[in-house]
Amino acid sequence: MLKERLESDLRDAMKARDELVTSTLRMAIAAVRNAEVAGKSARELSDDEILGVLTKEAKKRREAAEAFADAGREAQAAKERAEEEVIAGYLPKQLSDDELAAIVRDALAAAGLSGMSSMGPAMKAAQTAVAGRAEGGRVAAVVKAQLAG
Repeated sequence: MLKERLESDLRDAMKARDELVTSTLRMAIAAVRNAEVAGKSARELSDDEILGVLTKEAKKRREAAEAFADAGREAQAAKERAEEEVIAGYLPKQLSDDELAAIVRDALAAAGLSGMSSMGPAMKAAQTAVAGRAEGGRVAAVVKAQLAG
């Protein structure tokens, strides 16, 4: 299970005195635990749900790195990028633009969706087909382009 792998890797990083990996994995595990207790009933998250939490955490790091870089704070930006790389090691490989376009095209064809009025159902079908292997913004751009064209 993914949570057990995170915890095991955290122990290994602590033994190796790898501060970056240790702090990043602690943050990721804390985010997973927060997600487990959020809502009406506390429960164990599935691996897919944990991947969702890790994807959000990676996106936070990417956005923070951009903000720090724009503000001229390269040291903090580099730290955020390094943390994102650690988290990315637990995420599925991201799709290339061509692979993403093909998957979205197939999903739209299978659902019989066309035209901008079906953007909502098209996004749902595309996100299901992509299954976390591409960021939502990229998926939305491809869906919009294919529905418009």
